[in-house]
Amino acid sequence: MIHYLLCDLKNDPDLIAEYEAYHAAGHCWPEVTEGIRAAGIVQMEIYRTGNRLMMVMETDGTYTAERHAALNQASDTIQQWETLMDRFQQRLPFSAAGIKWVPMNKLFDLRDQ
Repeated sequence: MIHYLLCDLKNDPDLIAEYEAYHAAGHCWPEVTEGIRAAGIVQMEIYRTGNRLMMVMETDGTYTAERHAALNQASDTIQQWETLMDRFQQRLPFSAAGIKWVPMNKLFDLRDQ
């Protein structure tokens, strides 16, 4: 299954550059990428325009957002990563309390037309 999620960065060029450096190939903490895979995420990409981020996740049949959150909560290292990322990220104005990455709903698919 493919998931699309949005999050914003703080609109500060220095913070954005630092955030991108943490996500450059080979710079994400290994425990974080291991945790992503353990949650049933088989592929993840993050795109940026301005200070808006879009994450694309491909998941297998074991993935649920609840299971992913529980695995993250159980890892001190992932909690440290999330705290660090909070330096750079800001919640979308309409996101629910405690939700950083907001799922997008598909509105249109040309194949259906």
